[in-house]
Amino acid sequence: MRIGEVALPTGAVGTDPEQITAGVRDWVGSAPLRALVGRFGGDWPDGDLAAVLAALDDFSARHWDFRGGRERPDAREPALDPATATLVLATAAALGMVRPAEPAQPGYAHLVVLGGLAHACQRRVAYAAHLLRSGTRITGEVAVLGSFRPLSEAEGRALDAAGVPPCDTEVAALDAAVRREFGVAAPTEDDGHDADHPHHSWSSRTYRPVGGPAVRVLAAPSGDPARRRAHTADTQRFWAEHVRLRAGDPVLVVTAPIYVPFQHCDALRTLAVPYGCAIETLGVDPALPDLAGLPEPTLTPGRYLQEIRSAIRSIRALHAVLG
Repeated sequence: MRIGEVALPTGAVGTDPEQITAGVRDWVGSAPLRALVGRFGGDWPDGDLAAVLAALDDFSARHWDFRGGRERPDAREPALDPATATLVLATAAALGMVRPAEPAQPGYAHLVVLGGLAHACQRRVAYAAHLLRSGTRITGEVAVLGSFRPLSEAEGRALDAAGVPPCDTEVAALDAAVRREFGVAAPTEDDGHDADHPHHSWSSRTYRPVGGPAVRVLAAPSGDPARRRAHTADTQRFWAEHVRLRAGDPVLVVTAPIYVPFQHCDALRTLAVPYGCAIETLGVDPALPDLAGLPEPTLTPGRYLQEIRSAIRSIRALHAVLG
């Protein structure tokens, strides 16, 4: 799969460890990323691919981590000079984090919509509905994946501005979007476990829109509940346990363009490698009329640097699994 100017690690045709590793090496060693490291005063690391990834993880932690363990909306914005800010935006575009893309195939076994901030939940679910209306065939299910992360006050205001009923968690925002975009009122199947703590709880609601595939809204528990909430890889892995993935099944993953590299590599690690399914990841096109009226965040150079770091960390985890 090619997004922007630098190819991401392959996965759209199945699981080939050597091919994926070659894609990792090409993305990590690309000229745009090398130039960005140099701009922030770094020398390109020596050693094999594992050593390079470890060094880039450490370098990005020192220079591009503006979250400090906080949620994305709470990250600080760095003060960058104009030339550096311009280079960051150009690098992000080259690394496949800016431009949306159309599905490469006419149909897939499953369509996976990744959750996120409340406004992103609305946009991604709306885009999934747009893909189905536009003729993308799904033979399995549409899986809408999130967690019980509480929404912030800012997220609540964004939903209110978009005319979305009040929601208290990420999965509630996803559920509201599914009901609206797919024209469904109540789930046909409703299961879960309330553990009195969001890190341990899970839920699964399945809707059956008329004339379309089933839509499952899934909230995953954390893979490390003592330390953190559920993250993207947790939700993907939890979904895989609830659906029968077959080797070679093409799976289309929908997120925002800025998150495509890191979430694509998470999907390779959690879905493609253990199950042998094929992965294609694309970002929502913000220019689509179907998304008009839904809030669109402002993406800054600091946000892009943070997600370049996320991609490096995800690629490092993927490479470790490949051995």
